[in-house]
Amino acid sequence: MQVPAPFEYERAESVSHAIALLERLGDEARVVAGGHSLLPMMKLRLAAPEYLVDINDLSDELGYITVESDVVRVGALVRHAAMLAHDGLAEHFPIIRDAEHLIADPVVRNWGTLGGSLCQCDPSEDLSSVCLALDAECVITGSGGQRVVPMADFAVGPYQTAVGEAELLTEVRFPIRPGSSSAYQKVKRRAGDWPVAASGVAVRLDGGTVIDARIALTALGVDDAVDATEALVGRPPSEEAFAAAAAIATQVSRPVDDARGSAEYKRHLAGELTVRALRSAVSRALSTTVN
Repeated sequence: MQVPAPFEYERAESVSHAIALLERLGDEARVVAGGHSLLPMMKLRLAAPEYLVDINDLSDELGYITVESDVVRVGALVRHAAMLAHDGLAEHFPIIRDAEHLIADPVVRNWGTLGGSLCQCDPSEDLSSVCLALDAECVITGSGGQRVVPMADFAVGPYQTAVGEAELLTEVRFPIRPGSSSAYQKVKRRAGDWPVAASGVAVRLDGGTVIDARIALTALGVDDAVDATEALVGRPPSEEAFAAAAAIATQVSRPVDDARGSAEYKRHLAGELTVRALRSAVSRALSTTVN
């Protein structure tokens, strides 16, 4: 069994201290929180940092969920279990609870973090698609201050993000939009496994008409939100509209054959899961409007 290469360990006492450590240690330093993203990569020697900067003591600065009138702010150190249990998040963004129920297992959910998931930037990672569907924004902090990066621009390649060498992802912002709701549908082989395929959607209704819709696919070779405007926006929600959007999702998918299934099977799932997610999201949006 392979073991990680030797590394030195530093424990940050604050966000500013963590950034100072990253500046001093240089590009061979990596941040660790839950460790469920980085440590497996180190065991496989896909990552071999010389220094680890532990930010687990920063929960006072990065462990919050704040619901405001037009936005929900989630600190990067919030654990999956806390996101799963938070009723305010579920009320505004049920897609988050859908996805968190399906992420790994209770052990991982109790320790893994939102920031760790997003910064791993794995093409099969659930919360990246959730944030993309919700049009979230990522707050990145460095010694020069903060900058806000749309989720659509956060991933710059597989396992590569817009976070610089001496920067931290500190917050994710989810805009609250009246008349909207969301859902996530996923197929995986067994509990704790990466998805075979998944689809996350967010829709906004006004007067029985879809006025905005976003579809984000997981493990299907699609880097950005699926443009299903033509199929959905300006039309009443219907099975015909859902099928048209699903056809677009299927068409843009670029899955590969691997141990989790054939590319053909995954393309089928892209369409089927998109239809299921649209049904659920629209049902929720209509229920919220009626209530």
